Amino acid sequence: MKPKPNILWYCTDQQRFDTIASLGNPNIHTPHLDRLVREGVAFTHTYCQSPICLPSRSSFMTGRYPATIHANHNAADHFPPDAETTLVSRLLAEAGYECGLIGKLHLADGRMRIEPRVNDGFKVFEWSLGPNWDLSREGIPDWEPSEHAYADWLTEQGHDPAVILQKRAADRVRLVRPTPQQDNIPAPLHQTTWCSQRANEFIRRATRPWMLCVNPCDPHPPFDPPLEYFRRYDPASLAGPHRRDRDQVQQAKLADVDFAYSPDQITDDEVRAAKAGYYAMIELIDDQFGQILRCLDATGQRANTVIVFHSDHGEMLGDHGLIQKGCRFYEGLVRVPMIWSWPSQFTSDSHTDALVQLIDIAPTLLNLAGVSVPPLMQGRSLKSMLEGKTNQHHTFVRCEFYSARRQTRHPSYGTMYRDQRWKLIVYHNHNLGELYDLNHDPWEHNDLWDKPACGEIKQDLLQRSFDATVMAMDPGPPRHHPNLA
Repeated sequence: MKPKPNILWYCTDQQRFDTIASLGNPNIHTPHLDRLVREGVAFTHTYCQSPICLPSRSSFMTGRYPATIHANHNAADHFPPDAETTLVSRLLAEAGYECGLIGKLHLADGRMRIEPRVNDGFKVFEWSLGPNWDLSREGIPDWEPSEHAYADWLTEQGHDPAVILQKRAADRVRLVRPTPQQDNIPAPLHQTTWCSQRANEFIRRATRPWMLCVNPCDPHPPFDPPLEYFRRYDPASLAGPHRRDRDQVQQAKLADVDFAYSPDQITDDEVRAAKAGYYAMIELIDDQFGQILRCLDATGQRANTVIVFHSDHGEMLGDHGLIQKGCRFYEGLVRVPMIWSWPSQFTSDSHTDALVQLIDIAPTLLNLAGVSVPPLMQGRSLKSMLEGKTNQHHTFVRCEFYSARRQTRHPSYGTMYRDQRWKLIVYHNHNLGELYDLNHDPWEHNDLWDKPACGEIKQDLLQRSFDATVMAMDPGPPRHHPNLA
């Protein structure tokens, strides 16, 4: 009987799909992710199921859409109990895996408190919501000792978390520019570095098949890289954002639709500076991810370890004049990197543009571990694609935003339906929508929603999107009697 594979599940925070050197970005330095691409399968068209953190993470941890499990808010008081039954970490633990979490989880809000635990299956739980908002306004840690593992680690290193994690003002594109006189969090003390150190300790002491979720909080804004990484990128050498003059008119049309941050008239130079900070944060991630790869090699565990690397959602980074995230569904925000590797078991140096979703991760991990996939999971296993047996998966992908950020008189509800060519977006209580032909307009500057020539395709996509939304609804408790209507 084959031994069960170990699983290293590495999820970054708010990383766009176009931020890996070997996948087409010549301006960023990611040698360890490039190695992973060479050794595995890169899915170049992976879509999150929500453009913000908690709904996306709840979704890929359960293999179900956010609205299906009623996890639609970043500030959710608790994780829905009915959703616990398909938490993949719990299912793997029940199958005998030693499961660990290091870093962010975000199944419920953890600001001003430790995130409340559920039956998640994590035997090791070293939690940290993030380095940028862990302190109260007075600069005093909100956490008691042993509640916040990263802050405890800083204390063990002889540093005061209230000093290391103190907030600095970001400019209007969310960049905190480090200087020789005032650095951001130095790399040796960074939460990303802590994640790798703790991950390597877990890997070295594991005595049975393990699954480890590693969740650094970068490159989430504010963009605050250590100086040693920031100085590696010249903003003037970087491309400006994907935007056109018509974007200003388009975003004015969508002004009442919820979004985190939409600075007026941001310049290309400001965006390039933010991009330099963003790329620097990703290079730090790459370096620290490389430390984990070295540990797997050194302990002889690499050959029997499945690795999946992805992000929870993307970042607008100036595209269309927008920074951060919210109720929009542009490629930079909803499309993320995803790479899988398992030496000798998966194909290597393989790129596929098949449409896949983050909800496909949970059933894939269960499938690879020999665990039955619950019928409630809505994702589909990628195993056949990883083994090179097929290059077909979903005919469409979906993304949702259901009143997720602010409580307003007209909260924003949006859905995205995307097939190989078309992307349809509906803002459901705003009488607004967008339609893009991605074959001819890959960066979504030419909205065809009101074009009479596209009326027939729009109507067809509306019907298909409506059907997909209805089919994703929670059917409720199981039937008591199978033959009763």
